[in-house]
Amino acid sequence: MCGIHISISTQHFKSPSDDLRHLLCSRGPDHSAESHVELTTKNGSSYWISAMSTVLALRGDRVTPQPFKDPSSGSVFCWNGEAWSIGSKSIIGNDGQCLFDLLMGASSTQKSVTESAVAICNILHTVSGPFAFVFVDKIHGQIYFGRDRLGRRSLLYKNDSASSCLYFSSVADPRRDLWQEVEADAIYQLSFEGGERSKSSNSTDNLLSISFASICRHVWEDHATEGAVLSLGKFNKAHPSQGQYLDRRSESVQHLRRHLCESLNIRILNVPLPPGSADGEQVRVAVLFSGGLDCTVLARMAHDILPLDEQIDLINVAFENPRVMKAAKDSARAKKGGNEVYKSGNGANCPSLAVDSECLGGQSPFESCPDRETGRKAFQELQSVCPGRCWRFVAVNVPYTETTAHRSNVINLIHPHNTEMDLSIAYALYFAARGTGVASTNFNTTPTAYHTPARILLSGLGADELFGGYTRHATAWARQGFMGLLDELKLDIERLGKRNLGRDDRVISHWGREVRFPYLDEALVKWAVELPIWQKCDFQSNVLVEREIPNLEPGKKVLRLLAYELGMHSVAQEKKRAIQFGARTAKMELGNTKGTALIS
Repeated sequence: MCGIHISISTQHFKSPSDDLRHLLCSRGPDHSAESHVELTTKNGSSYWISAMSTVLALRGDRVTPQPFKDPSSGSVFCWNGEAWSIGSKSIIGNDGQCLFDLLMGASSTQKSVTESAVAICNILHTVSGPFAFVFVDKIHGQIYFGRDRLGRRSLLYKNDSASSCLYFSSVADPRRDLWQEVEADAIYQLSFEGGERSKSSNSTDNLLSISFASICRHVWEDHATEGAVLSLGKFNKAHPSQGQYLDRRSESVQHLRRHLCESLNIRILNVPLPPGSADGEQVRVAVLFSGGLDCTVLARMAHDILPLDEQIDLINVAFENPRVMKAAKDSARAKKGGNEVYKSGNGANCPSLAVDSECLGGQSPFESCPDRETGRKAFQELQSVCPGRCWRFVAVNVPYTETTAHRSNVINLIHPHNTEMDLSIAYALYFAARGTGVASTNFNTTPTAYHTPARILLSGLGADELFGGYTRHATAWARQGFMGLLDELKLDIERLGKRNLGRDDRVISHWGREVRFPYLDEALVKWAVELPIWQKCDFQSNVLVEREIPNLEPGKKVLRLLAYELGMHSVAQEKKRAIQFGARTAKMELGNTKGTALIS
């Protein structure tokens, strides 16, 4: 994983500010470098291109410097991603270097601009995995940029028309200005040349309204390249006939297990040992762990894949929420008939931790969080089902004062997202990814201070969108039946990259860790969206199909059945709960602020 920054100016080279450079280095602590390219077009116009990359080394047997630069042509490539395969070939060694070599072959001096553009797009369409990139083809005076078709990596742009400068970056400058996310719908081609230009059936000139160059886009779904990565598929619109229902014997349960296993294999095997790991410490992978269905299935299946001498960290985050604490105090005062006024250490109308425990029946405000309770419950079930594994439960406790201390930094990271819901979700991911808390294992139950060395974090994001896990999916079914449910699921998949993934990448990567989404593997997504609705969720059934197992929730039922098959009987019955409510980051301030409200 990397942090990338590119500036294109008509005046001079422009490097990132010190603040932005610091944010980029936080994403890639292993290496940083900057490269400059002066590009002169046929009509004599000059452009100054500055490219910076920072590297978190996770591929190959050594740190591979970036940006990649071809010494003969001066072409430059900035890569933030994981190419699991290119075409039908798995990548051995550093994926960025492999891809750069292929792109340089495609941008040969023997090819015209059009021929080169077609060859470059053909290569990028065969990449399987999450990525964002910028490729400066100095030979033909073109710049290509974009994100994978699901938008799993962040790429922002800022068009400064006043200074005739265009910027790309993994994260926004803390001054923020007017940064926007690059859409995850296409490979974009920026042309400085006024002559021959590459076209596609969906070309859009001046897409970003740049005064000194024109842009066209090569949309993902329109490209038919031999060996190309499968499209996201078309939703199966079939309705079930009478007597069709979902149970443990349904083929979809075993198919899901196979797809998840294949997805996890490429994401958690061959991960290098983090630098500075202590002797005997074998922690390479951690799970963002609420104890819910999605993340616990990942943890359980990771156990079947990883060697037994590797420990797996389960990172569980909980927050002190003044609004929740005040409600508990008010309730306690009402029962006692008292009129005491409680103040926190900073004088705000929120409780101190000592009083919190009393008001919460002897529990701390962290241990009473819903996600902490389900997390410890799932931790116990994992120990029972997989006793040979060292599971480490990392309890990340975030006092309200610490949340407020980091507020401005989190707001900077989520930019251009700017709602209260974005902030509350980002808080949970930000502190969980930091990985600092109190840990205990099934072999050592004494809680000790701990900071996870794992650089790979697994996230269960995507399961709700694919298999109908949100409340709105049940609502859509109740109101409009299968077509309403189908439309809602399709909408969720289409807006994943725009709503969630770029934001989450910026927040989590700030701590020099990479988040991986096993449910969002291209092959798994294609299989899921083409699967009949009744083979992934079961809203239409209101009868107990299998007497030997409990009646499971209809949302994500295929995943619940898989969890049950894997021995996670309690987890299979867990109800869906949004992260901001489970960790209690929602509505921290007193009042009636809505999640859609802009951050004040």
